[in-house]
Amino acid sequence: MTLTSQDVTSVLGPVDEALIADIVATGATPTELSEAWAWVNSDEALIGEGRHLPAGKVGALVDLLSADDEEWEE
Repeated sequence: MTLTSQDVTSVLGPVDEALIADIVATGATPTELSEAWAWVNSDEALIGEGRHLPAGKVGALVDLLSADDEEWEE
């Protein structure tokens, strides 16, 4: 099952429509988005658990979500 805009906002909350479109375009699943969101918000904890760095669709989502975070910090 691929993501819908409603799936994205249910995980991330209100976000920019362009980001939603980029996330949906990855073809990721809601589970992959949730995993990416966990990485963006607590990467040190997940690395500490011995998890491998995200790759594939999860990695692409992490990149998109991290880029969005950097914009908010500016």
